[in-house]
Amino acid sequence: MPEILPDSSDSPSCQTCGACCAAYRVSFYWAEAAQRSLPEAMTERVTPWHSALAGTNQAEPRCHALSGQIGQQVTCGVYAQRPSPCREVQPGDEKCQRARALHGLPPWEDASAAQGNGLGSGIPRAGKPKREVES
Repeated sequence: MPEILPDSSDSPSCQTCGACCAAYRVSFYWAEAAQRSLPEAMTERVTPWHSALAGTNQAEPRCHALSGQIGQQVTCGVYAQRPSPCREVQPGDEKCQRARALHGLPPWEDASAAQGNGLGSGIPRAGKPKREVES
């Protein structure tokens, strides 16, 4: 069953975003999948040393674990087992901002200010992201 992304004061809109899950190739050292008990069906081999989350190694990536509508409400089917590149993206960081811009979402700062929580990175909208995140 998909796990709803955590809702904390540090990540107030991750559950309504999901842009990072549909913007980058999520590649990582192949053994990390087994270490995190990531289901084999959720990975694909990229090189002899690297795997990617299924669905992210495409021209228009979208992780197969992502359910819902980007910018509305999303869930992650492997949140507890997600690999290190997913864990490294933080709300409002450069990768988050670039993914949000790619999907036509306002910068994190605007989204946070609208919620009145004072979070925001101050990073301006960026151009199209490079479509690869590796650890």
